Amino acid sequence: MFKTLLGTSAATAATAAIGAVASSDTKSLWYRTLRKPVIQPPAIAFPVVWTALYATIAGSSAVVLHRAKEDNDDGAERAARFRTKLALNLVLNASWSWVFFKAHKLAPAVAVAGALAISSADLAAEAAKTSRGAGAALVPYAAWCTFATILSAAILRKNPRR
Repeated sequence: MFKTLLGTSAATAATAAIGAVASSDTKSLWYRTLRKPVIQPPAIAFPVVWTALYATIAGSSAVVLHRAKEDNDDGAERAARFRTKLALNLVLNASWSWVFFKAHKLAPAVAVAGALAISSADLAAEAAKTSRGAGAALVPYAAWCTFATILSAAILRKNPRR
């Protein structure tokens, strides 16, 4: 289990680091001058929430992969399917920051956020097939990604020419 947790932790840490590089532009003139909706959380909420979510993704994913590996029936198939869905999810996760903060593309950022929300819900559902607890633990991640989609769309609506 420890080796699996190291792998999922490394994958989520890499995702966080890649996203953080792009998100460092929150101090840019472009971002500061965007009109923000009233649902915009305070800046401190983002690193706190994302740290907890990344820890949950790493832990839940490790549980799913470890349990699937122990199942002789279709465990290898389930683990492979989950790994693929996790990889796609983490790519979408890191991509949003690059599309929004670096490329300054609001409409594509909404699309990436929507894809991430769908992927996160799918990841939770896939995890639940192996571990109900791991699947349930990923529900807040899917909820936050759904909120991020709503927030991204609200920013786009307030800044239609940007």
